[in-house]
Amino acid sequence: MKPIRSATALILFFALIMWLPEGPVARAEFRAAIVVRDVTPVPLLPVSGGVGPSNRASRKVGELTVRAFVLEQGLTRVAICSTDFLGFPGVLCERVRRKVSSIPSENILIGATHTHSAPDCYGFPDREGKTSADLQYLDSVCARLAEAINQAVDKLQPASLKIATGRAKGKIAYNYYAERLYDPRCDVIQAVDLKGKPIATLVNYACHPEIIGSRQGILSPDFVGPLYERIKQRKGGTGIFMNGALGGMVTADCRGPDGRDVRTWNECIRIGRLLGDEALNIVTDAPIQKEPRLTCAGKTVKFPVESEMLRAVMTLSPLGFAADENGCVSVRVSLVNVGDAQILTIPGEALPNIGFYLKRKMHGRHNLLFGLTNDAFGYILTKVDYDSFDRYDYITRTSLGEMTGEIFIEHALSLLDGSAD
Repeated sequence: MKPIRSATALILFFALIMWLPEGPVARAEFRAAIVVRDVTPVPLLPVSGGVGPSNRASRKVGELTVRAFVLEQGLTRVAICSTDFLGFPGVLCERVRRKVSSIPSENILIGATHTHSAPDCYGFPDREGKTSADLQYLDSVCARLAEAINQAVDKLQPASLKIATGRAKGKIAYNYYAERLYDPRCDVIQAVDLKGKPIATLVNYACHPEIIGSRQGILSPDFVGPLYERIKQRKGGTGIFMNGALGGMVTADCRGPDGRDVRTWNECIRIGRLLGDEALNIVTDAPIQKEPRLTCAGKTVKFPVESEMLRAVMTLSPLGFAADENGCVSVRVSLVNVGDAQILTIPGEALPNIGFYLKRKMHGRHNLLFGLTNDAFGYILTKVDYDSFDRYDYITRTSLGEMTGEIFIEHALSLLDGSAD
């Protein structure tokens, strides 16, 4: 009788497997969408290239945008957002998140391209303590980004991913302080629909978009605008740029034959198109990942504010920056796993050595760093770099403090090892 019972049980087991809609180990459907909103100010506003007063803009070249790239797998939803500004502080990120109910606030990652030719989002004071930040305009930007996120959720469609990493070749970036000390790798995540047509192409590359800068009277997305146009032109879907570990001082290589910078829109076009071509070439032959797994974790990290300059900005800015009773500011550091890629956010401009170290410690086949994301606290240096060289004088003064890099690395490693809030 035992053999008969065993055979019956086996038949029932296989019948149960056949009855299940997708089998016992099936994953939930993966979906994606991207939405763009134009946030070019009308009339034009002064543009900011860093701490200090903004400069008047008399014309624009290109459009400023905010972009929301939403990914979903099962019950997990993540929004990756990019804004065409020098930085997008956490106080503004929270305004955006409060307007979105369909995604957990901790799963909304908001970064800045770091263009030096856009309105001030910090409220930097001038010598008289006044600021050129337009609060009504900033409110409208937050509203437009929230709209983009909400619409992207409504537009979610079945998708797969292509993910690749490669060296971006050509004259794109270099380190102004030490020419070869930068990361030439370009990481690309491309969402494609069920027919293989690209929906969106995310480009993660470390470089200052400061070809135009803030002193020419021009409002511009810098090379990021032509990058987006190139991706669209080559049928890569809608582009979204997330900067990397660009601190100290990884910048666009717009040097002419005489060694002097060529600060023109044509140079923005050259570099933007080249980076777009390189990104699309890198991802073209990547295998399609169907039903990629998606997770998002994070932790809140506190940093002491030791810089007198940044304390003054926090005090005088009308945005409502606040430190706790111990003089610390807090930020959410996020870790996203999607397919065979891992994404870690950096709340500022980490130096390349920090970027290289963290990528080496990450666990993905493709490891992405989203700089200036969830906040933008200035430069992030290790304690051995802090105030160590004349070259590092400015980035030391515009860093939160000597231990900022050490604190960030410690918490980033613990997050990578599974310690989340």
